Amino acid sequence: MSASQSRRQFIKTTAVVGTGASLLGAPAILRGQDDRKVRLAVIGTGLRGRWHLKLALDRSDTEVKALCDIDGAALDEARRMVEAAGQPKPATYGAHEESFRQLLEQEELDAVVIATPWLWHTPMAVAAMKAGIVPGLEVPAAVTVEECWDLVDTSEATGVPCMMLENVCYRRDVMAVLNMVRQGLFGELLHLECGYQHDLRAVKFNDGKQPYGGGVEFGEKGFSEARWRTAHSVHRNGDLYPTHGIGPVATMLDINRGNRFAHLTATATKSRGLHKFIVDHGGPDHPNAAVDFKLGDIVTSVIQTVNGETITVQHDTNSPRPYSLGFRVQGTQGIWMDLNESLYIEGRSPEAHRWEAAAPYLEEYDHPLWRRYAAEAEGGGHGGMDFFVLHAFIESVKQGVQPPLGVYDAAAWSVIAPLSEASIASGSEPLPFPDFTRGRWMRRQPAFALGDAY
Repeated sequence: MSASQSRRQFIKTTAVVGTGASLLGAPAILRGQDDRKVRLAVIGTGLRGRWHLKLALDRSDTEVKALCDIDGAALDEARRMVEAAGQPKPATYGAHEESFRQLLEQEELDAVVIATPWLWHTPMAVAAMKAGIVPGLEVPAAVTVEECWDLVDTSEATGVPCMMLENVCYRRDVMAVLNMVRQGLFGELLHLECGYQHDLRAVKFNDGKQPYGGGVEFGEKGFSEARWRTAHSVHRNGDLYPTHGIGPVATMLDINRGNRFAHLTATATKSRGLHKFIVDHGGPDHPNAAVDFKLGDIVTSVIQTVNGETITVQHDTNSPRPYSLGFRVQGTQGIWMDLNESLYIEGRSPEAHRWEAAAPYLEEYDHPLWRRYAAEAEGGGHGGMDFFVLHAFIESVKQGVQPPLGVYDAAAWSVIAPLSEASIASGSEPLPFPDFTRGRWMRRQPAFALGDAY
């Protein structure tokens, strides 16, 4: 029996530790074996999956062993990328929707990147952890409260870490502001704002000839996503994509590490933007014009933490607007807002009650991670953020430790979606957050981006 088979069998047979496991450590998959490459698979080889694949192939410490996708063209393109990088031909899977299970059972792997449609994220991550393979999954990690618990319970039971690949936590200005928060520049934090405000109308729809999810979609990204993403706007009304905004805010507030989300209330506007877009581009007789969209154009959620801070989270993917995550950090000593690229620090800003440019502060407080890896991150996707999130995933696997954004974070950030849906459906009733840490938040210490390692 190989060392990897022995490790996998050990993980399976010791899963009886149960949901009370503390997750203080992680399987020492590569500990003491720094000369061996991380054996990686990619499930989901669309545009996002192939971008992760490119970043992995750019590294000298990863070996792509297997790929999986039911889209044969995407799978072939990913295979060609691996071979073009000078690596051996990877095993490929994709005969049917459950082929990923064969990959996880048959391949000797250390980690897997999951970049599939949302509804597959949790089932695939759970299967990976049960197979003793560390999953790095795209956002959101889960779409229901039950799925959030499935991720947590499986990770605790198996001892296998799980990382959600939330890249916005690594945005350069956001990390500089995190550095400023930790150094007390804003005083004690009071209120933060964030969101996902991104015009995705052309992503959700096609060329005006076929019903949604069919035909040739608008744009390269739309071709990959409209086949599955549009259905969420038809059937769900809530903040469907919260993690890009809430992730950075959660790191600033030490959520799950001395603080946690307490309760949420959400409300939504009427739904008009998607219907108007269809009529404007396809005419009133287009088949999509008869679709009844449930998703409100602008969804606003308000969260309170147990330490007394408030957070406003907005979701808007149906309106004509420039892209914005709408960050605001307000403390007893000052404020930063990304929309106007400005801040005000009482006692330091030159004029009372006057904004000043944030750029000099962002340079002064540039995070050590960016100072160390800026050159490597250049061209790394989303302004370098993609480089950092994959780097953190691979490094944590190599060291056999919990990732900086772990399963408790994946659950707490992703659960905003189903909680907001339930709150809106009940007339904006306040709903409590589950404590996925089972009380451990009170003694867990901050871990994200504390130095310049990853």
